[in-house]
Amino acid sequence: MQDCDSMLLTIRITDIESVSGLLCAPAHARACYVLAHGAGAGMRHPFLNALSTGLANRRIATLRYQFPFMERGLRRPDSPSVAHAAVRAAIATASDRMPAVPLFAGGKSFGGRMTSQAQAATALPQLRGLIFVGFPLHPANKPSQARAEHLSSVRCPMLFLQGTRDELADVALISDLVAVLGDRATLRLFEGADHAFHVRSRSGQTDRQVLDALLEALSGWVADHAGSENVRV
Repeated sequence: MQDCDSMLLTIRITDIESVSGLLCAPAHARACYVLAHGAGAGMRHPFLNALSTGLANRRIATLRYQFPFMERGLRRPDSPSVAHAAVRAAIATASDRMPAVPLFAGGKSFGGRMTSQAQAATALPQLRGLIFVGFPLHPANKPSQARAEHLSSVRCPMLFLQGTRDELADVALISDLVAVLGDRATLRLFEGADHAFHVRSRSGQTDRQVLDALLEALSGWVADHAGSENVRV
């Protein structure tokens, strides 16, 4: 697997605020995934690097970007309104850069949740679907579905990629959530993987194998939805 050659971009959120972005666009891309980072690490985290590279090898472009708090080197994540503005700016940038390519959005943990909140508040019609890489359904050891209440307002297709050892998403609860969302939602579980998609050595598989399976699930779902329109009510 070759590293993805990424173009450094400036994503303007307001007249006075902008953040960095990384666009990896393979030749003849069949889709673009606007990929937000989690609360604890930025867009250059090794897992996101590997995800972007693996998708490029499957002809899926990625636009990674920083949330303002990460751009400033702060630890506390942005408020939802600030994060939502960054999500919208990144999606607009991807649409401008790749106007003829089907767009998907989402991200790792916090980034995926902020993307879905933005979509629930005011739908972005250019999106074909949302992709969550470890949706943070609840805080660790505090099972709940409260963080997912807004998903009932999301009308486009959604893909949940979840590890069965994810302490931020009880398997039974995430399965129930996807069942309630119905045809809009698809769940792919990765046995033995935690929130970082790491598996124990005794599991009989490696992190690399889990990542490859995740990439295949993601790229297959994108292929199924790249030609579809958003579901509307």
